Amino acid sequence: MKPKALILRSAGANCDLETAYAFEQAGALSVPLHLNRLLENPAALRDFQILAIPGGFSYGDDIAAGKILAKQLSHHLYEPLRDFVAAGKPIIGICNGFQVLVKSGLLPGAAAGVSQQNCTLTDNASGRFTDRWVHLATRSTKCIWTHGLESFELPIAHGEGRFATVNDAVREALWQDDRVALVYVKPDGSDANGAFPDNPNGSVDDIAGVCDESGIVFGLMPHPERYVDPTQHYARAGVIQEASKGRLFGELIFLNSVVHARTAVGTGV
Repeated sequence: MKPKALILRSAGANCDLETAYAFEQAGALSVPLHLNRLLENPAALRDFQILAIPGGFSYGDDIAAGKILAKQLSHHLYEPLRDFVAAGKPIIGICNGFQVLVKSGLLPGAAAGVSQQNCTLTDNASGRFTDRWVHLATRSTKCIWTHGLESFELPIAHGEGRFATVNDAVREALWQDDRVALVYVKPDGSDANGAFPDNPNGSVDDIAGVCDESGIVFGLMPHPERYVDPTQHYARAGVIQEASKGRLFGELIFLNSVVHARTAVGTGV
């Protein structure tokens, strides 16, 4: 049985095909769907078991990265999306998709008494767009997307990836609630401690990705869809690291959601 993954398309998104391919490789049936079609028929969400908001520059990142798409989701699709999560169906936001989930309030969810948007992703501390590979480590035990991963590499490409919380109470609550899914680390796995280039954007506590309270909604700045084939790694014919089960690090993230959808949701085609 193949779970159906909705790949949300919008003006300016440019990683939808790569994301669809990654889900197909993981055993899902990828269905690209434009936001306008979903706005016309929000009930269409019920036909899917996974939702992905891919990277890119939705609406040209006017106002702020991901802000316009986030407002469309929060104003028109918030309840259907909450129902989607309540049904145990995984959601991922990659790069611009992460910005969208955070600015819509879907991630990281209510924390420290703040029920609406309590975090943001803003300009890199370096003041410039950064495109490179980074070292990462998992922290959350509840995030279903990162199961089986510990330390690994993925590429990044963003200018507004600095994760920040509205106050220290929210930041501390994310750790206490086990919602910090990924952090940037040094090549040896030790803490980046905010230092460039190991922390490429100045994110608080080196945070590279977070999940919600359930662990099924996940957002990250690195691009897992850009490491699902050995030829995508900068080493090419060199040492290609595998996470487990013969899968590359990016692959395993998508595989985890497919496995969850099959076992916990139990529907598909």
